Amino acid sequence: MQNLATKFENLTIQSDFIFKKVMSRKRICIHLLEELLQIKIADINYLEAEKSLEPEFVSRGIRLDIIVADDKNTHYNLEMQVKNTKNPDTKNYVLPKRTRYYQALMDIDLLQKNQEYDLLPPTYIIFICVFDFFAKGNYVYTFKKRCLEDLELELPDEATTMILNTKGTHGSISKDIKSFYDYVNNHVINSDFTRQIDDEISYLKLDSKVRREFMLLEARLLDERREAKAEGKAEGKAEGLAEGKAKEKTATAKRLLSMGLSVGDIAKATSLSVEQVEAIKAEQA
Repeated sequence: MQNLATKFENLTIQSDFIFKKVMSRKRICIHLLEELLQIKIADINYLEAEKSLEPEFVSRGIRLDIIVADDKNTHYNLEMQVKNTKNPDTKNYVLPKRTRYYQALMDIDLLQKNQEYDLLPPTYIIFICVFDFFAKGNYVYTFKKRCLEDLELELPDEATTMILNTKGTHGSISKDIKSFYDYVNNHVINSDFTRQIDDEISYLKLDSKVRREFMLLEARLLDERREAKAEGKAEGKAEGLAEGKAKEKTATAKRLLSMGLSVGDIAKATSLSVEQVEAIKAEQA
């Protein structure tokens, strides 16, 4: 519990938990979106902080940090991304297709049954990354669908993906967005906007309810990790036993072959298939 208390005190804007709490303050979230997109937003509606989208039981659900809709019905999903994660099996970075998946599930959630496709509202998937995924130095990477044969021709599906690079060095961003980047990177407070964010985090850390919520969340996550680890060990043990039994059957089959027994009899004695015994026999030949 003491470790969790220390962890809570050391949380920064890079933490999903704190980021969600800070962006749940309308004035901060609206200002960030206004400065980033250079638009005016009268109001926003929180559809649900850290919303879980699970369209089918066979699909992979996702949890969104912050999803809001503005007064013009444009929908925004804001995510803090600290690690440039790779799939350990494929060695591929997961960020690009993660944005694609978020967009797909967000669209499914936004279109009600029997509604026409053209009623889908404009959407922005915004990932705030503390690393430069594309290694080009841009402050912002904005993606829309364009025709390869005519790059000036844009598909008007009103879906935009933005990868923010807090480590960027060039491009056009407002002073407040630059100060936000500095705050995310190094906890530097050099604007009224970042002062508001820092004050909000200080207030959050004094709130016993927020502290308790964090403790419960971390305890739940710890339990889930322990359960997953236990399941992994159990599966590994089962696989090991199965592998051991298979080796034992193979060894028995080899001994019986050396004694001159028929393939059919050995298959019956070891519960191996005739094909498996034939393969073992061929290896010994």
